[in-house]
Amino acid sequence: MISCLRSNGLAARYVSGYLLTRPAPGKPRRVGADVSHAWVSLFVSGSGWIDLDPTNNLIPSLEHITIGWGRDFSDITPLRGVINGGGVQTLEVKVTVEPIETTEMASFS
Repeated sequence: MISCLRSNGLAARYVSGYLLTRPAPGKPRRVGADVSHAWVSLFVSGSGWIDLDPTNNLIPSLEHITIGWGRDFSDITPLRGVINGGGVQTLEVKVTVEPIETTEMASFS
């Protein structure tokens, strides 16, 4: 999507972050089930940057938590580093996003 927007002369950027998942009705929320996610941001003159999530066909809201943005994935990889040594390595990541109640948010003002 970024390439298509840019090929039409529009400014677009890659956004990386997390997405709060919602359980199915009647099911408990699973800890560690939230996911790393990426979406697109389009610059609209007079309005600024507008986020778009083509994967989920929606305009991101509070459930999309931005960690950073760049030109593409290589600017904003979620994990970067070097491992020295031999053997077998395994990486396991679990993310839990917890909504903050509006009353809690007001106490930080």
